[in-house]
Amino acid sequence: MQEQVCLIGFDEPEISVLKQRISGRVIAHPSLPGFRVEDGLLYVDNEQGGWQSRVDRVIFHGIFEEDAELFVALALWGGPCFPGPLGMLACRDKHACLVRVLSQTRFPGRGRGYVPAGSVVNLKTEQVAKWGNWHCGENKARIQGEWCAEYSSTLEPFYPGEAVRVVLLGEDVLQIRLAGDDWLKSIHDPSADFMEVHADLADDTRALARYFDLPVIANDYIVGEDGTKYLLEVNHIPNVTRFPLIWERYVALVTDWCASA
Repeated sequence: MQEQVCLIGFDEPEISVLKQRISGRVIAHPSLPGFRVEDGLLYVDNEQGGWQSRVDRVIFHGIFEEDAELFVALALWGGPCFPGPLGMLACRDKHACLVRVLSQTRFPGRGRGYVPAGSVVNLKTEQVAKWGNWHCGENKARIQGEWCAEYSSTLEPFYPGEAVRVVLLGEDVLQIRLAGDDWLKSIHDPSADFMEVHADLADDTRALARYFDLPVIANDYIVGEDGTKYLLEVNHIPNVTRFPLIWERYVALVTDWCASA
């Protein structure tokens, strides 16, 4: 009997590619579907609405405001999920994830801080404030002097140097030089491209992937002008479509996972 696989968080044409490569019936939802766990079985909405269907495997990819409830349900279900719900749940809150990451990475940097919403700080050196749970350069600001935190925020020194992303896909590790016209560097800038992998950053990324038990992870680092390295953040659901090479390796990874017993 063929398994029924549920894709959550993918857009077209990624859904079409995965449906062609995965054997069995595939239900796909670009956004969070309705779901329930009952008697050890997972049910999700059908694509066209109506009754919910039981699914045997879930492939999740995306960041949604209310996705933590789904991760709890997936963990209680205990069925095959890519990536694992415990790792996604541990990383979902960016501030809590950062605390966990800094306890494990070889490159924690120095002088991190935290300010609750409404607090006023007077910073002698330039720092970066980060708030919220979104990525892609959002909810960040370079600050110095007096600053009032509208939202609870972490603080980190502004590290000059080269911004890089180290991406782990199963056993493969790739490194990308981030780019941009201002201090906010991104994989989405047209000039962002692959570069030689730093062995120590690859080892650090593998260690953090093992810690969170995540098969796909992307870590953002700064490589300082003197060669010193600093971990900025962990992306537990990293972009896999910006570069065709990463997308092909991701598709192969999840296709092989679906074919496993």
